[in-house]
Amino acid sequence: MLLCVGGGIAAYKALELVRRLRDAGAAVQVAMTAGAQQFVTPLSFQALSGHPARTTLWDSAAEQAMGHLELARWADRVVVAPATADLLAKLAHGLADDLVSTLCLATEAPLSVVPAMNHRMWRHPATAANVALLRSRGVQVIGPDDGPLAEGESGPGRLREPDAIVAELAATAAPQAGRPAPPGLLQGLKVVVSAGPTYEDLDPVRYLGNRSSGKMGFAVAASAARQGAQVVLVAGPVQLDTPPGVQRVDVRSAAQMRAAVFAALPADIYIGAAAVADYAPRAFAPNKIKKTGTGETLALDLVRTPDILAEVARREDAGLKLVVGFAAETDHVADYARQKLESKRLDLIVANRVGVPGAGFESDDNAMTAFWPGGERDFPPAPKVRLADGLVELVAERLKA
Repeated sequence: MLLCVGGGIAAYKALELVRRLRDAGAAVQVAMTAGAQQFVTPLSFQALSGHPARTTLWDSAAEQAMGHLELARWADRVVVAPATADLLAKLAHGLADDLVSTLCLATEAPLSVVPAMNHRMWRHPATAANVALLRSRGVQVIGPDDGPLAEGESGPGRLREPDAIVAELAATAAPQAGRPAPPGLLQGLKVVVSAGPTYEDLDPVRYLGNRSSGKMGFAVAASAARQGAQVVLVAGPVQLDTPPGVQRVDVRSAAQMRAAVFAALPADIYIGAAAVADYAPRAFAPNKIKKTGTGETLALDLVRTPDILAEVARREDAGLKLVVGFAAETDHVADYARQKLESKRLDLIVANRVGVPGAGFESDDNAMTAFWPGGERDFPPAPKVRLADGLVELVAERLKA
């Protein structure tokens, strides 16, 4: 794999990406822009990759044999991380005025870009048009994430974490020529996953919702697909790309999610990772609810929403071998999780504490504990993509048990 490093502060994360790629079994060579060398030294990449980092088209020793073309032919995949706004523009318009842009134009290998920049640059129409053009040519775009940025602002433009990048690259990697893809842990099984929040509309302007980002559920769906499952992902209103090989159904309310989940059955496994609203307005107001009189309070008439997880677990015609729930709690996490495990008649429940900085809702990382009748397993803090892989492995173990 050829890793092309662009000139942004996120270039330091490319060092960890090299380590993660090599841990995953990839041979990695690195090419750097001049800007990247202002943030990280070529020697650092050489130490981690085991190969000298290439930095210029004007290396007389390397270019005696047209070394940049040899490197372009060597790569079975090219990954640009971080991909700055400037690099994206060059790639979209076929410019080749330095080593990295020339390599990307000269290679026939699949190209993946991992954008990282200020949120205003990412939202600029020129950048959006360049990204759309690259996607139309089959370029894989990974991220960016939404979160704190180096300049002290926050928004979309943060480089996706190295573990998540490796997971997305692995999800789209083709098997070696002449070798069929090995069967996965869930090969031949149908898995239904629900993810994200539900929004319960009050009027045409307002709704009741929650802070679920859907990242954990999407990671679980992606992991199950990588393990050979046929995956149906029922997604609440989130801004996430559909994982490769996954059938996605978008919904908004708890009632819509219930209908979509039951329409996807029968299945072998149901994983309810969605944060479904417990209550919804009794009636939708067709016009915006206005402030009236001098009252300082407003009473809302709310009713319970269907308990999708409990209903699925009770369905005898669903064909389910395993039903997995999630419990997001602020306190007494283990106690509440075990109560839900028993009361909802689940086979497995995954519990995590929310409201903790750097974990839970909206975060890329988390920590969790899985409970089942007679057992439990802790998953220490890690990226959600790695936790999802661990959970899918546990699900496969529980199926055998």
